Amino acid sequence: MTYDDVLERYEPVLGLETHVELGTATKLFCGCSTTFGADPNSQVCPVCLGLPGSLPVTNRRAIEFTIKIGLALHCEIAEWCRFARKNYFYPDMPKDYQVSQYDEPLCTDGYLDVVVDGETHRVEIERVHLEEDTGKSLHVGGSTGRIHGATHSLVDYNRAGIPLVEIVTRPVRGAGKKAAQVARAYVTELRDVLRDLGVSDVRMEQGSMRADVNVSLMLPGADRLGTRTETKNVNSLRSVERAVRYEVERQAAVLDAGDRVVQETRHFHEDSGSTSSGRVKSDAEDYRYFPEPDLVPLAPPRDMVEELRATLPEPPSVRRARFAETHGYTPVDMDQMMNAGVVDLVAATIDAGAPAAKAKGWWLGYLVGRANDLRVDVGELAVTPASVARISALEDEGSLTNKLARQVADAVIAGEGDVDAVIDAHGWRVAGEDELIAAVDAAIEASPDIAAKVRDGNQGAVGPLVGAIMKATGGSADAKRARELILERLSA
Repeated sequence: MTYDDVLERYEPVLGLETHVELGTATKLFCGCSTTFGADPNSQVCPVCLGLPGSLPVTNRRAIEFTIKIGLALHCEIAEWCRFARKNYFYPDMPKDYQVSQYDEPLCTDGYLDVVVDGETHRVEIERVHLEEDTGKSLHVGGSTGRIHGATHSLVDYNRAGIPLVEIVTRPVRGAGKKAAQVARAYVTELRDVLRDLGVSDVRMEQGSMRADVNVSLMLPGADRLGTRTETKNVNSLRSVERAVRYEVERQAAVLDAGDRVVQETRHFHEDSGSTSSGRVKSDAEDYRYFPEPDLVPLAPPRDMVEELRATLPEPPSVRRARFAETHGYTPVDMDQMMNAGVVDLVAATIDAGAPAAKAKGWWLGYLVGRANDLRVDVGELAVTPASVARISALEDEGSLTNKLARQVADAVIAGEGDVDAVIDAHGWRVAGEDELIAAVDAAIEASPDIAAKVRDGNQGAVGPLVGAIMKATGGSADAKRARELILERLSA
């Protein structure tokens, strides 16, 4: 069954656990650098390697960043809380336990509102807690980068100990057929909130923001939630939506066959948009939590919390409303741009000099389609807002036709260089007046029967002549000017 068919019979329930690496200069419990991309195992010390006798010291900046996130999400900030040890084994976790928070998180009971197709959905936040990230396993020798098929594995501990905030929602119900869109809209809005707070670079492609997508199905009116699966480490907005859609369809097929959905973690495959089984999902008691004995509890003073509250920027929703009013965008325009994830790209294109209507038209009318063709998020396209503004300006001044402008954009996306370099390399500029006149005369001479129809007053016959001119000039002719010249020539 298709996604829409499934949701005629089942109610989807979502849960989103978003992990965000904080943008602190040093790790959560030691002074090692957090710079991304350093040589493997070059940013480690006895503390983040979990060596015997080493003692952690909490990074104050990480605490402040976490509180700011909680405040921006309308959470209650704990007056007293503490870290716990979460015991489980992963080869990329040096201590064989993770310092996290369990029953006493720093932030609780918040919410984030998102808008999909003009309808507001409130996503309730259960908790925002702070923990240390693990290292990273690199599986070498296979074609997928996963352990299956690899010849050997390497471990890079540079990421171990980086401060990681986990933002956990309560079950999200009532979204119906918009469930996948709501999931994407929530992660998109959350990313915008975090970026505006300045607490993380939220680069999903680098892993500094990643989402675990929980999905279950239940019969409408039932009083018990279905068995959930947790698709781990989904690292793009597009993939969040695709993961929900796939799991909805997969779980429905399992239930319709009379089988039971297994509570497990699953891997998302970018190439196919599918998920595959990972491991049976552990419950909280399996982790054998106990208070971390090497760290003192956290007791954020109320005056500190209020000082941080005073530094919060305006919410992205308020900023967007002002942006729409300034540039004359309608609520429908904003809804379309938000759903496509291009609001910031359009704003940056306007800042680079493009008219508001052209900026929206380029991103929403063409580049979103190109991103879909390439199966990437639109923000991952190798074309910048400044490049789009430059193409738009050349089109407005008549140096590029609409067709040529799109060809230039495609070449930039393909990595051929910047806008002007691409134009120079291909000779993609509108034909000059002399070249255009020569092409008009050649088209008339080659099609005397069509020219005769135009002379007799049949202006509808001009089209084939314009087409011939566009073909002869490689699309570089101004079609409007070509039509004017044809009529001038044939009316004489």
